[in-house]
Amino acid sequence: METKQWYVDNDVYNVEKYPQIQEAAQLLQQGEVIGFPTETVYGLGADATNTEAVEKIFIAKGRPSDNPLIVHIASTEQLTHITKNVPSVAKELMEAFWPGPLTLVLEKKGGVSEKVTAGLSTVAVRMPDHPIALALIKEANLPIAAPSANRSGKPSPTLAKHVHDDLKGRIAGLVDGGATGVGVESTVVDCTVEPIVILRPGGVTKEQLEEVAGEVEVDPALLNEVEAPRSPGMKYTHYAPDAPLTIVQGSESFMQQLVDRAKREGKKVGVLTTEEKCASYNADVVLSCGKRDDLSTVAAHLYDALRTFDERNVDVIYSEEFPTEGIGSAVMNRLLKASGHRFISEN
Repeated sequence: METKQWYVDNDVYNVEKYPQIQEAAQLLQQGEVIGFPTETVYGLGADATNTEAVEKIFIAKGRPSDNPLIVHIASTEQLTHITKNVPSVAKELMEAFWPGPLTLVLEKKGGVSEKVTAGLSTVAVRMPDHPIALALIKEANLPIAAPSANRSGKPSPTLAKHVHDDLKGRIAGLVDGGATGVGVESTVVDCTVEPIVILRPGGVTKEQLEEVAGEVEVDPALLNEVEAPRSPGMKYTHYAPDAPLTIVQGSESFMQQLVDRAKREGKKVGVLTTEEKCASYNADVVLSCGKRDDLSTVAAHLYDALRTFDERNVDVIYSEEFPTEGIGSAVMNRLLKASGHRFISEN
């Protein structure tokens, strides 16, 4: 399959000026799969009402079929066609955070394919805060099911190049809108229960949610694999680079001991750290994913760093542990998934 690629400036206010958007939207209407940027990561979109189109997402990604997808919309009017019994707390969250990196799990009304919801009675919905994503959804005039645009299990894509590397020849088209912003996926919140429950940490923090919704719980399943995931990202190893990744709990000297041991074994060693500590390590590849005193920068560059380790062909990766306050919760959730919960502790 030929994968068409279009470049679109982020400043998409008049879709008539962008035949690229129109062509991509037409392919979505025809049941094809398109990669496109959002404010979190690149998404892999298909018509959420078309089972055959949605199946192409799973085929392209190699994604397990029991893993539900998020439906992306461009207006609250679209929401009324796919959900019912929207509670007041969900409306308050929409008012506060939409468009933005927040996905709400609501009762399903119908209209979306069973493949999207993995047979659940709920549907996960969000309105992305990205001009290209919104323009594409509006032009297609469809709810768009869209997981991250990567091969299943690999680090999510924050650049069009990442999508191209993973999915060239497997999808119909790719809209290149430059680098994404947040860098980790949306926060997923179950609004069908009281109090609401975070199923996946992401671009909207628990603290921000509590300011609007009051009490917010965190699903204990985030710490373990689950049999029937209620949200994308709750089951299976995700975000993983090719080399085994281990999270190191301990001092810089302990990290260096692990690096030195692996090097003596003849391994090419990578270290994932921050700008503040890059000079502290002597490894084959030392990468900073941001500033430790600004974890939003770590979130924004985490996946790109993991993909760079693949490009540098390292044999093993050691990563620092990060604080779990604010968006650090999402960073550590992704690292836990990428490492398969593999830790080494100095103590």
